[in-house]
Amino acid sequence: MIATQRLRVLFADDHELLRDTLVLYLRQEEDMDVTPVSNLEEAAQCWRQNGPFDLVLLDLRMPGMEGLNGLKLAIAEGVRVALISGLSVRQKAEEVSELGAVGFLSKSMPAQSLANAIRFMAMGEKFVSIDLLGERSAVEQHPMTQLLTRRELQVLEHVCIGRSDKEIARELGIQTPTVKLHMKMMFRKLGVQNRTQAAMAAKDADLF
Repeated sequence: MIATQRLRVLFADDHELLRDTLVLYLRQEEDMDVTPVSNLEEAAQCWRQNGPFDLVLLDLRMPGMEGLNGLKLAIAEGVRVALISGLSVRQKAEEVSELGAVGFLSKSMPAQSLANAIRFMAMGEKFVSIDLLGERSAVEQHPMTQLLTRRELQVLEHVCIGRSDKEIARELGIQTPTVKLHMKMMFRKLGVQNRTQAAMAAKDADLF
């Protein structure tokens, strides 16, 4: 049996209780190794000496960040980096993405959702927590979006028009295993067993 490659994650946050709680949870995931630090200086030292990491997660307002300068430093050094924030800062989501970050997460998101977001970003996806997004479309205001991420909604829309996993991957510019992971999480959240049931649930809810 071939062992699954574990994701190496560097998590920097000066809020000790939150950091330790999330790290404890993430370390229980079979596919993750998590290294915690408390500020940007420690993070930079760690990714330089112990990298590369599959993902570096930086708290937006911890010591050393100086606005988005800490993010710019990580990007300049070729780090795959995402930000995490405890505040609703929707106006920064687009700016962070344009600078080259692979994600912008909310500390209020469930721990399992955080774990899944880390997996997506490590596989090349970009991820923004739904409560950090800007003005939402009519679809995004639908009650079902309280359950699903934006990418899961995109996958569901393609499922509703009968596209295969490979076709969805091509349309969204992602990998087929990533589509399957989104699909699995979507099924669980909707309480369905397969793509047909998922499409029926979306149709019954008049989502698309």
